[in-house]
This record gives sequence, structure tokens and C-alpha cells, in this order.
Amino acid sequence: MSLRAKAASALMGPELLLVIGRSLGFAASFFIPLILVRVFHQADFGAYKQLFLVFSTFSLVTQIGLAESLFYFLPSARERAGSYVANTTLCLALLGVAAALLLWAGAPAIASWMNNPALEPLLPWLGIFLMLSLASESLEVVLIASRRYVWAAASYGLSDLLRSAMFILPALLTGRLKSVLVGGVIFAAVRVLAALFYFVREFRQELRLALAPLLSQLAYALPFGGAVVIEVLQGNLHQYVVSARFDAATFAIYAVGCLQIPFVDLVAGPAGNVMMVRMSEKRAEGDLRSVAGLWHQTTLRLAMIFFPMTVLVLILARDLIVSLFTSAYAASVPIFMAWSLSVLFPVFQTDGVLRVFARTRFLLVMNALRLLVILGSIFWFLSTFGLLGAVLVTLFGMLVAKVFSLAKVSRLLGTGFRGLLPWRGLATTAVLSAAAALPAYVVVKELSAHPLAGIVLGATAYVVLYVAGLAWAGMRRSRSAPKNLQAVGAAGG
Repeated sequence: MSLRAKAASALMGPELLLVIGRSLGFAASFFIPLILVRVFHQADFGAYKQLFLVFSTFSLVTQIGLAESLFYFLPSARERAGSYVANTTLCLALLGVAAALLLWAGAPAIASWMNNPALEPLLPWLGIFLMLSLASESLEVVLIASRRYVWAAASYGLSDLLRSAMFILPALLTGRLKSVLVGGVIFAAVRVLAALFYFVREFRQELRLALAPLLSQLAYALPFGGAVVIEVLQGNLHQYVVSARFDAATFAIYAVGCLQIPFVDLVAGPAGNVMMVRMSEKRAEGDLRSVAGLWHQTTLRLAMIFFPMTVLVLILARDLIVSLFTSAYAASVPIFMAWSLSVLFPVFQTDGVLRVFARTRFLLVMNALRLLVILGSIFWFLSTFGLLGAVLVTLFGMLVAKVFSLAKVSRLLGTGFRGLLPWRGLATTAVLSAAAALPAYVVVKELSAHPLAGIVLGATAYVVLYVAGLAWAGMRRSRSAPKNLQAVGAAGG
């Protein structure tokens, strides 16, 4: 078996387990906005989107990279695992308290800045939800870094299912946005208890605070945390600018257009996490060739999913928005089509490679560059292209940072441009993704009066043609594959 095949085999099991676990909750969490958009008026739904924009911003910023640092420390320093986990849990809990107090004290200013006074009485509840969420943030990270993939998959699935229930049921029963936040608080409290139970059971007397591990964590995490802070600011800046310049109902249109497809994180997150754990182990062994092989395998596997997914979403964009969010959000379609191009960027898990090599300062610089690009041009894009301009400038910033990050990965892996990516596999995947588009587009166009039927039949036609193309390409490759292992490795790159 070639090195590349071994890497594929090693990755496939953990990835699939984590994807399956997250898929269990995805089926339920997918319906949260679809139900709330029918329960709340457009302005209230816009307020819901604004609240959870604030939540996601504070959640990612206040972690300062501590939870994610466990992917680096636990695989390589298992004798101190309990201290790393204890340090992380306590620090995140304290940061959660600080964030909750800030949201409570700053509620009037935040509501005014986001152009929606109705947010003010809701922000303290959001702060409690945030505080409890941060305290359990490291649960799945610890499980994955400890290679307990089944438990991590179960935790992802059960957490998403419970969160969905505690958001949807209160909204249906009361029709009030505050009830959604109260349900979120109850859910987050249950997660905290579950995380503490597991940590005590797993690490026992080793679960104790220690200064030396904390200092090494902070040295690693703070530059990464700074990078995350800037990434969150640039990633959410377009939504904050739109929120500040338009009313809540218009923001609802824009937020629906910037729909985050959960399947992307569901697949890319576990793939990147497993890649980092395996890369850390191989790098500790001095096996740089295997590190490069894992990078190629992860990239190609994600491309085989996200390239066709992007094309299919573009074909189905109008029918998806109208069917999921009603015709009241038809104006979101052009925004959604542009935003769907962001699905291409997670194919290249450059951040994971940089973190494995502890190049967190470079991440900080790249995210700062992206923020400067967006800050310097977002108002021109908005004035020139309207709401669509906020998406276009964000995509441009992503592209600039990704190009520089790929160049850095090339130097770290010692591959050069030619060996940086599995070019032939990516090209084949792109061609097959494009070739399957025309028949699916014709089906969707013919069924434009019946959007649900167009989605089902158009997607079916596309998937069948794409899979058939993959099978054909695979058969051609197997017929022409060289017989010596060295040639096989070269042909796969």
C-alpha cells in the first residue's frame, strides 16, 4: 500500500465518525432558522440574527485560542493532559464571566450601535448563555485530541439535538425571542455538567491547575487567539456594517443571503481536526513526508465534496431560499449566490497546517491583512454594489489571505509550488463538477414553478452525473496506473 493510501485509511475512520456524529444534530439544527423565520416577524427574525452575530463574535474572541491549543498540546504531552484541560476549563469559565458582564453593562451601547433598541433587554440573557457555553467549549476538542472519536461524535450529535430542541420548542410555545435565549441557557448548563463529569472521570487526580503548562499554552494560544480575534472581526465586519447602516428587516434579508451551510463545518471541521492530530504525531516523529501526504489527502477529499457542492448550490440558489425562507426573502438570492463561493475556501485547511507547525504569529499577520483589505474597501463596495458589495469584499479578503497562507504552507512542507497541492486530482474534480451542471440546470429551469420538485430532481440529476464522472475517472486512472510504488505516488500528486 502506498504512503498516500495509508494516510487515506488512517483518516477515513475518524473523519467519518465525527461527520456521522455531527450529522445527527445537523438534521435538527438545520430547522432552527427555518422554523423561527415562520414564527417571528421579519424584524424579530432580524433581531435573532443580530443577537447570534454578537454571540458568535464574543464566543470566538473570548476563547483566545485556549480550547484549540489542546489539539497541539494533548497529542504531544499526554503526561500533562489533565493540567492542560484544567487550565483551559477554568480560564474559559472566567473569560465567560467577563464576557457576560460586558454584554450586561454594554447592552445599551451595543443595541444602539446595531441600530435596534429591542436588543437591549435580551443581551444580558445572551451573556449568560455565552458564559455557560464557553465553560464547556473544550469538551469535544479534548475527546478528539485523546482519539476518543466515538465519544466525540456522540457529544456533537447529542449537543446539537438538545440545542435545537431548546431553541425551537420555547419559540413555538411562546412566540417570544427571549424564550429562545432562556432555552439556550438551560442547554448550555447541561453541557457544562456533562463536560465536568467527563473531565473528572477521565483525568481524576491529574485534573489540576499547573503554572508551567499554562505558560506554554498562553505562549502558543495568545498569538493564535489574536489571529482568531482579527479573523472574527474581518469575518463578521460586513454583517456589522450592514446592521449599522440598515434596519433590522433589511438585515434579515442580508443575513439570510449569508446563510452558513452547516454541512460545510460538519465536514471541514472534523477533517481539519483529525488532520491536525495526525500531523502533530507525524511531525513529532520527524516524518515530514507523511505530514505532506496527510495535507494532500485532506485537501483532495474536501475538494471532491465542496467543489460540486458549490456548483450545485449556485444552480439551486433561488429555489433553496424561497423554499426554506419563503418568498419574502427572494431578495436574498443574489447575496446567497455570491456567498456560496465561500464554500471553496475550507478545501484548503491552511490554518491547520500552520497551527501544527506553531506558526500562529503568521496566522495573526494574515488575518490582520485580511481585515485591512476589508476595512479599506467595504464602504466603496457597498456604495457601488449595494448589499452584494459587502459579500464581495469579504470574499476578496479571504482570497488574498488564502494565497499568502498557501505560499507559507509550501515552505513549511518543503514541497515547492508543484508539490503543494494534488493538482491533477483538483483539476479532475473541478471539470467533473462543472460537467454535471448543465443537465441539472435544465431540470431546475423546467421546474421553476415547482421549487421543491426542482431541488429534489435537480440535485438528484447533478449527484448522479457527478458520481458517474468520478467512477469513470477512477476506472481510467486504475487502467493507466503504473505498477511500481514510486510511480504510483508520483501519479497521485
